[in-house]
Formats: sequence, C-alpha cells, structure tokens
Amino acid sequence: MKIDVLSAFPELIKGAFQESMLKQARKKKKVIIRIWDLRSFTNDKHRTVDDAPYGGGPGMIMKPEPFFEAWDALAGRSAGKKPRTLFMSPQGRRFDQDMAVALSREEHLVFLCGHYRGVDERVVRGLADEEVSIGDYVLTGGEPAAAVIIDAVVRLLPGVLGNFDSAEADSITSGRLDHPHYTRPEEYRGMKVPDVLLSGNHAEIQKWREEQALIRTRQNRPDLLEARSRRQR
Repeated sequence: MKIDVLSAFPELIKGAFQESMLKQARKKKKVIIRIWDLRSFTNDKHRTVDDAPYGGGPGMIMKPEPFFEAWDALAGRSAGKKPRTLFMSPQGRRFDQDMAVALSREEHLVFLCGHYRGVDERVVRGLADEEVSIGDYVLTGGEPAAAVIIDAVVRLLPGVLGNFDSAEADSITSGRLDHPHYTRPEEYRGMKVPDVLLSGNHAEIQKWREEQALIRTRQNRPDLLEARSRRQR
C-alpha cells in the first residue's frame, strides 16, 4: 500500500510513523508512507499556505493551490488508478473499524490535512473522495486524525502484525471488548492474578476470558452487543 499525507506541518505527523508497528510495517515494505509539505508547493517567498476568508470573519483559510499542486505531483508519480483521497474533517463520515477494513483493501490512500480556521471548499470538492471524522470534537489540524486512521488501517495489512489472529480478535472487530490481561508478577501492590489463569486448565481459562469479555462489553459498550446481534439475524 502507498499512503501520502499532505500537510502544512509535516513534523506533527512524522513521529507517528517512526516507532512501533508503523515503523516495522515500513521496514518490511508492507506500506510506503510519504509526507508532502504543502509549503513546498507555494509560489511566494514567504511560502504562504493561508489567507483571510472572503466575506470576512475570524481566522485564516488554507489556500487551494498548494493542495492541488501537491496532489498533482504525487498522482503523477503513481501508476494505475486515481488514489483514494480523504479529507480530515469533523463534518465527515465517522471513522470506524468497518471503514478501516475497507480502506485496508485500497492500493493507494491520500490524506488531506487542514489547519487554521478551515480549508478552501474547492479543495474538498475538487480533490477529496470523502470527508472523514474520528469523533465529535475539533482538533487543531487534520494531522492527528490522519495518524489515527493510518495506524488502524496499516495494522490490518497482511504480514504487518506477527499473528493476524491478533487483528481478527480485536475488540470492535469481534463485536465485544477484550478480556483482562495479566503477566508477572503474580501479585503486585495487593492485587493478584486470578487463580484460573494460573491453573493451567485451558478450557477454564478460555471460559473465564469469554465471560469477562462479555461482562466488560455489557458494562462499557452494550451497543457492540446490539450491533453484533443485528448482524447475526
């Protein structure tokens, strides 16, 4: 998979791709991630990417030219079909695991990251296939949202995780939250590992894990169980 990120503040997102799973995915050549600095696609000495809004009002609006010229540059380097282009926006479709699975099947993704008060509407209309939100709140820019989506998508690519079952068994994907996990020591600050996990009885351990997963889901995310029930009907 190829992933391109267009941003006026590339340092905000670079670190996310240099550690942990994303670093290993790049090292294994499971994904190619490129970050494009929108200021490199400006035509003035101040490398201006924003301007005052037409009609007045507070804040600054990101100009369309850097986005279009950067997109043309990256698309020109890519053979094949047009890359799927997503604009990070609180007005967009809510990102979820189903969308992560769908995006993981794409060959090429482009993330458009806004900043300041907003982005010229022609960027959204002219470049984006879809607007995507990671939740009902407003961020300073689209970079953190893009990093979240990229992490969720890349971990689903074959060969990225050591054991793909770990992705298949994720909370959300399985329709319920995960069970509690424990490791050494057996007791810490008065808190003990449940006896069943020390018993060596794998059938009982599996039963306990399933029961605990259901308890957690009922308490914290009953909507997951309801959605799972609807899918099974």
